[in-house]
Amino acid sequence: MTAPLARRAFLAAGAGAVLATASPAAHARPGRGPFGRWGSPAARLTPTTLYVHPAGRGDHTTVRGAVDAATGPGWTLVLAPGVYRETVLVREELTGLTVIGASGDPRDTVIVYDNAAGTPRPDGSGTYGTSGSATTTVRAAGFTALAVTFANDWLRADHPGISGTQAVALKVMGDRSAFHRCRFLGHQDTLYADSLSASAVARQYFSHCYAQGDVDFVFGRARAVFEHCRFHTLARDVDFTPKGMVFAPSTVRANPYGYLAVRCRVTGAAEDGAYKLARPWVPSSDPTAWPSLVVRDTWIGPGIDAARPWTNMSDTYPWQEQRFAEYRNTGPGARVLDPAERPRLTAAQARTATREVYLGDWTPWRESH
Repeated sequence: MTAPLARRAFLAAGAGAVLATASPAAHARPGRGPFGRWGSPAARLTPTTLYVHPAGRGDHTTVRGAVDAATGPGWTLVLAPGVYRETVLVREELTGLTVIGASGDPRDTVIVYDNAAGTPRPDGSGTYGTSGSATTTVRAAGFTALAVTFANDWLRADHPGISGTQAVALKVMGDRSAFHRCRFLGHQDTLYADSLSASAVARQYFSHCYAQGDVDFVFGRARAVFEHCRFHTLARDVDFTPKGMVFAPSTVRANPYGYLAVRCRVTGAAEDGAYKLARPWVPSSDPTAWPSLVVRDTWIGPGIDAARPWTNMSDTYPWQEQRFAEYRNTGPGARVLDPAERPRLTAAQARTATREVYLGDWTPWRESH
């Protein structure tokens, strides 16, 4: 039996994961003061830069306070190292908002809370639901985060009477949302990469990031590219398999592209073969959804069931009828034991499974930080 994960250990989980996958030159060089090279309230980078420090050395002591103070597009928030226990909503009018962890190490700057889908709302109006459980919700387009941890440390062991165990760390819905060297920590439904509506296309880019969880911990209907990211499956104290799944895309049928994981790593703390790579999510609100996921040029560890890496969420929507495929993956979890269980792209198809095709005229990998 695995001991319950303490919150302190939970927030430290994955330490070094992002640093191990990013190039050394990518990290900010520390400067003097809590905001490093990013200035200070006395030496503001721009008039629309706000500084957040938990002990009062910035413009605000909370991330929420800084977000609420921003008006209109183009603001930058620089966060001093610290654990910010709060929920944050980035409103739609805050287009082009940038949030920066000042140290350059995402382990130093953590936005965390502990709501779950089944947590009762304080006003007695019911429970939060999956979307309402999110620690951070981003509705604005053009959002960028650099070197920040987004976490939800709600633990099942602490709440045995709650059945709604989905607990989102980040729900991002805006188009042109980019995350560089960030961490996403949770258990079930950690990273909700979604869109504002079924008719809205939300292009999202995750570079050198780390995401961990157990059940469907990267899910939603965004058109999202994950490049040089690490996905880590947690040990889970249950007596059944699969113990969970990494991805659960819910791509709308009209969208030709869903999730693309390229040059990533899938690692795990559970026993060999305990996890599935993905299952399709066809939500009741969109029964015509046609989930799309391509995993290519990625190392897949032994924690993924190599014989049957895909599974169903509902037998009404079998994974074989979805848009699931692989290309040139390696590692013990990528072994092809039965070709029928592992659909693969042809070389011609793979030429369209790229960040350039998925993201079109938006090129976030060229941004300099």
